[in-house]
Amino acid sequence: MLYNLFEYLESQFNFPGASLFQFITFRATAAFLLSLLISAIYGKRIINYLSKQQVGESIRDLGLEGQVQKAGTPTMGGLIIIFATLIPALLLAKLDNIYVNILIITTVWMGLIGFLDDYIKVFKKDKGGLSGKFKVLGQVGLGIIVGSMLYFNDDVVIKEQLPVEQQIVQKNGRVKVFGEAHKSTKTTVPFFKNNELDYSKALSFLGEGYEKYGWIVFIFIVVFIVTGISNGANLTDGIDGLAAGSSAIMVVTLAVFAWVSGNIVFADYLDVMYIPNSGEMTVFILAFAGALIGFLWYNTYPAQVFMGDTGSLTIGGIIAVIAISIRKELLLPILAGIFVVENLSVIMQVSWFKYTRKKFGEGRRIFRMSPLHHHYQKLSYHESKIVVRFWIVGIMLAALTIVTLKLR
Repeated sequence: MLYNLFEYLESQFNFPGASLFQFITFRATAAFLLSLLISAIYGKRIINYLSKQQVGESIRDLGLEGQVQKAGTPTMGGLIIIFATLIPALLLAKLDNIYVNILIITTVWMGLIGFLDDYIKVFKKDKGGLSGKFKVLGQVGLGIIVGSMLYFNDDVVIKEQLPVEQQIVQKNGRVKVFGEAHKSTKTTVPFFKNNELDYSKALSFLGEGYEKYGWIVFIFIVVFIVTGISNGANLTDGIDGLAAGSSAIMVVTLAVFAWVSGNIVFADYLDVMYIPNSGEMTVFILAFAGALIGFLWYNTYPAQVFMGDTGSLTIGGIIAVIAISIRKELLLPILAGIFVVENLSVIMQVSWFKYTRKKFGEGRRIFRMSPLHHHYQKLSYHESKIVVRFWIVGIMLAALTIVTLKLR
């Protein structure tokens, strides 16, 4: 909204400072600060409202230290993150940008699924919340929508670097490094020199013309990643500050990749896939990062509010969609390693328990409790220590992710 307003003021009245809004870096920084202020200042009002409405967390006794004391803490705090992200994004991002539109749809869609789950838990007194099959159905639905928009929308294109012998000097003196914009199902493979993988080639066995069916593979991949990462974020939200802090680290890292991928100069310098218009996502991403950090003001130990599924499912969905949009989804096992490990710890625990119960007549465990952070709680680690150490691991994984820009 403000972008169009200041663009008009500059063109018609040469309004002082209006040209600043042309720069993604300025609007992204402003979005970060605004979202941080909204979540930190107005977050308290939302928490007080939730307390007044008796929207308290129902705690299931798992025998963890300090768990009982958390009963009654306001939940649905993910609303703080959602509002603090959407308001700056709507004000400062280009609303005609397809990538921004996809992220707004993702935020609202996953926020509604999470809100419905929390609503059933709190007001219907059903600890199970929204049925798992409906939750998965919602995630799959989002994956189909996002995958279809990314594949079929004409504004979603890439430009690939031309071989040196085909690069030419243009009339303006610049070297034409990238070819023409075109649709593609290619993505980036980390650590490899010729680091591009075309999903459509999975259908090469169909013979000539197989490329036109590439959308089937692409949408399937999108659905799988959105479902996996959103569930991973949901499982990670088990102790104060863990999900919000870990996610903030991932999101800031993705902002770097989005800005580089959408900037033709840096895409050329770093020899990465150039994705026109994707840099605009940086405004939304930094608004999201500011919202997460502001939320941490109230969510760190001892938490004054929990994000609930309203927040955790939204966080996972947004992170997955950003990575897919900038063709960096294969970096998620590294960047979102915390989510992946939390997911795997549950899968391993449940699978091993069922297998040993069938074979030996009694179920056995790999971890004292899953997800993984509860295992460390059972080992008598204080949750603040667990959270900070997970953050440190997250920072290390983020650094390794950024290094892949050049490490091949």
